[in-house]
Amino acid sequence: MAKKLLDEKNSGRTESSGSSNSNVSQRDAEDRLSEEDLRNLRRVPGKIPWTAYAVTVLEMAEFLSLHGTLVVGTNFLQWPLPAGSSTGAGFQGQSGGLGLGQQKATAINMAKSLWIGTAPLLGAFVADQYLGRYKTLQWANFVTIVAHVVLTIAALPWVIVHSSISLAIYLLGILLLGIGFGGIKPNITPLLLEQLPITDLKLSTDRKGRRVILDPQVARSRVLLYFFSFANIGSVVGMVSMVYCEKHIGFWLAWTVPTVIFLLCPLILWVFRGSYTTASPESPVFGKAMRLLALSMKGRWSWNPIRTYRSIQQPDFWDRVKPSNIANCPTWMTFDDSWVDEVRCGVQVCKVFCWYPLYWPAVRQLSSNLTSQAATLKLNGLPNDLLVNFNPIFCLIFSPIYAHVIYPGLACLGIHPSPTTRISLGFLSTAIGMAISAVNQHFIYAHSLCGSHANHCIANPADTKISVFIQVPAYVFIANGEVLALVTGMEYAYANAPSNMRSLVMALFYFPIALGCALSQTLVPLSRDPMLVWNYVVAGGFSAVAAVGVWWSNREKREKGKS
Repeated sequence: MAKKLLDEKNSGRTESSGSSNSNVSQRDAEDRLSEEDLRNLRRVPGKIPWTAYAVTVLEMAEFLSLHGTLVVGTNFLQWPLPAGSSTGAGFQGQSGGLGLGQQKATAINMAKSLWIGTAPLLGAFVADQYLGRYKTLQWANFVTIVAHVVLTIAALPWVIVHSSISLAIYLLGILLLGIGFGGIKPNITPLLLEQLPITDLKLSTDRKGRRVILDPQVARSRVLLYFFSFANIGSVVGMVSMVYCEKHIGFWLAWTVPTVIFLLCPLILWVFRGSYTTASPESPVFGKAMRLLALSMKGRWSWNPIRTYRSIQQPDFWDRVKPSNIANCPTWMTFDDSWVDEVRCGVQVCKVFCWYPLYWPAVRQLSSNLTSQAATLKLNGLPNDLLVNFNPIFCLIFSPIYAHVIYPGLACLGIHPSPTTRISLGFLSTAIGMAISAVNQHFIYAHSLCGSHANHCIANPADTKISVFIQVPAYVFIANGEVLALVTGMEYAYANAPSNMRSLVMALFYFPIALGCALSQTLVPLSRDPMLVWNYVVAGGFSAVAAVGVWWSNREKREKGKS
């Protein structure tokens, strides 16, 4: 029994440690713990420092802007200016701005997400090699503020009436917004987790004097669930405030809200700058990692993809490029064998990320087609883009439940779901949410006076008898999927990244957003009546395939206790 528990601990260690040095120190820590301790003592996260909570303020602001801007942007792009309005405010009707239609609005939103998913690669490169995380975050804050000012200009009353000029300014604002978020996204999570003092297993006592084990994996999981909760608070505040500003005043006020909020972010970082634990940028590691990968692939390429895959899976793939196994090392190979192992861990985790592009098209439906679907339902005076707030609200509910009820409860039963299992369940939950949306769309077509062209009945809300709240179950399953797939993915990325490449690996975690949005572009022809049922079916099918793929491709590692 004790041996089994030690094997389970080894499994958890493999998942949560991204470097061989960390593995060694954690094994040393285990040596100081008896088998009875590992079997009987409760594992706790320890005290989370206040500096970690200070970091979450920046993520709250980012989610406030990102989600609010995306939702408001759908109406701004899709619907025309209401009659007699020069601000886009819809009051009791539908808010709108440029009148591009659902298909073009969806395409622009997907392109925006594609850009925001790609830009973190640049932000990570700058942080890891040149500026460090703190300075990169500060510069990113300033660029983001400028981006929001540009978006506000695009929606001013004397600009929005000229649709072509307004669209050009809006696209410039989105370009700058991507640069700003590109500096924030890959650096905020590593900065947060670097504040945690516990890096190895350690014996301690709780407030009641009971012996417990301080576990860094539990600490990372707990603080990321808190982090996700704070982020979704920002998301709810942003979407509610910006939607009502758009509905009753105009789009210019909606984009002024995140502008004001983001003014606080550089100030907060500056005030607490002396309290943060940060990693300094090192010598150019990205170039060395790419050269190492190129060297490891030498002689392994083949026009036959199956042969290439089998060559990559050979046991000596990484061992043969370790400096100790090379007689005359290249001049750029200034690292030791342990760093090769770190890069190997980083590449292994990126294999899991390869399934995320199939997941993101379903999530993208929240701010595009599900928002448009709400406009075809009985709103009772609510803005159609208000219902998307159910997603962050349910994320906010589920995060503490997982942190304090589900995960501790499973641990008490001796069940420790691996990261890949949690990610797979998250993808499956999202697929169920898409299935519900497809069923809802079917009933909308069945009961609409316009039949399978329900969007033509938007002008007369009395034409629909189905309440908008039929969307709630879909939001529940999608939110549950985010807590499982996204929070676990961030934890997995940080834990398995080389210490001097954490921002880069985190950027690679976000990069599938861009690939997923590129895949989402293939669904644009389905983003219109009467094809919307198939739109949700295909998006859900992608996510279901990702769920099976993650589970199947990591089954051997799970059996060995490594994933």
